Amino acid sequence: MKKILITLILLTGFTAFAQIERVEPPNWWTGFEETELQLMVYGENIGNATPNIDYPGVSIENVEKADSPNYLFIDLEIGEAEPGTFELNFSLEDGSEEVYEYELKSREKPASEYVGFDNTDAIYLITPDRFANGDKSNDSFDFLNEKTKDRENDYGRHGGDIRGIINHLDYIDEMGFTAIWPSPLVINDMKSGSYHGYAMTDFYKVDPRFGTLEEYRELADKAADRGIKLVMDQVANHAGVEHWWMDDLPFDNWINFQEKFENGEDLVYSNHRRTTNQDLYASETDKNGMTEGWFVETMPDLNQENPFMAKYLIQNSIWWIETLGLGGIRQDTYPYPDKAFMSDWAGAIMAEYPNFNIVGEEWSLNPLLIRYWQDGVDNGYDSNLKSTMDFAMQNKIVTGLKAEESWGTGLVEIYEGLANDFAYADPENIMIFPDNHDKSRIYTQLGEDVAKTKMTVAYMAVLPRIFQMYYGTEILMNDTENPGDHGLIRTEFPGGWDDSEVNAFTGEGLSEEKAEMQEFVKKVMNYRKNSEAIHSGETKHFAPEDGTYLITRKAGDEILVLILNKNEEAITLDLERFSELNLEGETFKNLISEETFQWEDSLELPEEGVYFFTTKMK
Repeated sequence: MKKILITLILLTGFTAFAQIERVEPPNWWTGFEETELQLMVYGENIGNATPNIDYPGVSIENVEKADSPNYLFIDLEIGEAEPGTFELNFSLEDGSEEVYEYELKSREKPASEYVGFDNTDAIYLITPDRFANGDKSNDSFDFLNEKTKDRENDYGRHGGDIRGIINHLDYIDEMGFTAIWPSPLVINDMKSGSYHGYAMTDFYKVDPRFGTLEEYRELADKAADRGIKLVMDQVANHAGVEHWWMDDLPFDNWINFQEKFENGEDLVYSNHRRTTNQDLYASETDKNGMTEGWFVETMPDLNQENPFMAKYLIQNSIWWIETLGLGGIRQDTYPYPDKAFMSDWAGAIMAEYPNFNIVGEEWSLNPLLIRYWQDGVDNGYDSNLKSTMDFAMQNKIVTGLKAEESWGTGLVEIYEGLANDFAYADPENIMIFPDNHDKSRIYTQLGEDVAKTKMTVAYMAVLPRIFQMYYGTEILMNDTENPGDHGLIRTEFPGGWDDSEVNAFTGEGLSEEKAEMQEFVKKVMNYRKNSEAIHSGETKHFAPEDGTYLITRKAGDEILVLILNKNEEAITLDLERFSELNLEGETFKNLISEETFQWEDSLELPEEGVYFFTTKMK
């Protein structure tokens, strides 16, 4: 077993050598085979204390002071230690001692059993504050900066929580989703507008308005009981300006542009030139402007080049994987942190959990930029990242469905977009999605066209991709009143509150159009869940003609044919063109209408929409 190094940072209150208030991570585990590890702890003038430990298998390797006298970094070596609690003893300058009990737990399961999401999964993305209020007692707290909920305010707290997700796991399961991705559930004790969760003020604490750590674990366990994986949304690039360490930063380079922040000067914001990560000719000025600039004034940009910060973030991710038994991580704003660090971060996780998965957010319409971040691409950068998000293909699908049909526009844009898969090391590990928490709802993007919305969902669902859908897409939720407005995009899910006039969980009060869309998604997702053709089959598609586009997936006896038809009038499709598929005489079922037909010379498509045919009858 390789030795494990643990670095501790100690934090106490405001009397000389007061009680230890923080140890981060708050516990650890025995039995890690790979790599090094850091813990974090703080206390007033603790930098002058001398630590010691007397526990078999655990010893002090090194002690480091920080720039702030209130921090002490301690490297521990954990060898063949038994699980248990040991004492961290601190000899103080006045001759007294401070003692902190620290726990080493036994790991619940082998690292190989932490299995991440993959292309067999359909992930349901949730903004917890807007999904369902399962516990009204935690809606607000006087000890937090934002003390009230305000459901009339699109950017205020609405009261959705972990219990609300737990209460509706059956709905998610019945809809055919195999994984859930809630946006961050750790505390955002900001003054306003932090319902989304991306301004962390403590990387180890669940936001009490969402619930408790125990409820978070309950969510993971009850999801797992249904075969549903839990994906955690994490942020390595930034924190919230109200984070506990912002009043006493350990080093003078803990965050980027720290001196300007501490002096109250104008901050420097990111230039958002993400191409500087790949650009052979990019200037250092532009590179630094991208990675070092703050995202917004309320989110300090973390300096991952500081080795203690780097280890802190890596340890935090591993702590959550072990604590919750995660089935994956989604890493926010992937190109913004130091890219050498991101390689180390992903590498440390994947080395410890070889069957895990991480998806990084690269919001780019250029497939080359998406390609760059995926592991296995020979480009001089070893990312260690298995999955990236396919904003490029998402955009191609939307523009292709909206555009007039011509030689170079319309469905051919989708066809040619998929042809870019040759560039990817592993296209099946890329995540496709109709919409998410940052983009307009797909129904709005497509001009509230139901037929095109169904085309999008079905086409994406059969691609060699991981599939992700945002909550409410199945009932045509929209932001048409103000497209792109984040507060409106993240509207309350109907039925998640006691006073909801419509309940989408039960279908009560849904319009016929929305109920039909919900049933459509349910059929497609449940088919996808058990389809070998989608999970591992051969893919073949044909260049669009006459406003139609055909793609097939095949594995063994299962053949899936999907046709996108943009013709408003009935059209007869000549099937001779697809003779190389050798489908003549095969019996197909229309997944949606459940009608069957035999593949012969031609096929009539009576109206605009998507046609989902399969030889799999059950």
